Amino acid sequence: MYKNFIIILSVFTFFLTGAKSEEAIVKELKKGGNIVFIRHAIAPGGGDPENFKLNDCSTQRNLDSQGIKQSKRIGLFFENHNIPIDQVLSSEWCRCKDTAKFAFKEYKTFKALNSFFSSKFEKNKEQQMKDLTKFLNGWDSKKNLILITHYVVILESLNKAVSSGEIVVVDKNLKYIGNIQKY
Repeated sequence: MYKNFIIILSVFTFFLTGAKSEEAIVKELKKGGNIVFIRHAIAPGGGDPENFKLNDCSTQRNLDSQGIKQSKRIGLFFENHNIPIDQVLSSEWCRCKDTAKFAFKEYKTFKALNSFFSSKFEKNKEQQMKDLTKFLNGWDSKKNLILITHYVVILESLNKAVSSGEIVVVDKNLKYIGNIQKY
């Protein structure tokens, strides 16, 4: 009886959330023209140290060996499925740049993807979100746009809470297509 309840609950949740299987998400990504938000890979801890400096990775919370492996698996996911990529943009934080480097090798930084979690950077939130929205409204490609960023940026943009290394796929209108968490 309990097992049947769990199965029914799982099916109900699947249809209620509009969740798609990984196979369906890959199919959408192969079509191109999507926006892919990726939260940086595993970087133990939360927030940033008090002595945080943007241009000094030694003052930041960084990927550990598990985060580096996770980043490489993310890159292999895109490579193994032959998913077309227009460009990869990363936050200026080292954990995001390292995720981009280990996953995709080539990337550019984009200030609008920076974290505004701490009170030190919260004042930037409104302008960053305006800049990100403006960029996304002007973006047009038949390939996919990869954005490697932070929990707070994804939450603010998509109203989705995400785990480290989670991949969230949306269309050009930011309509949710699906997410992949296992990487």
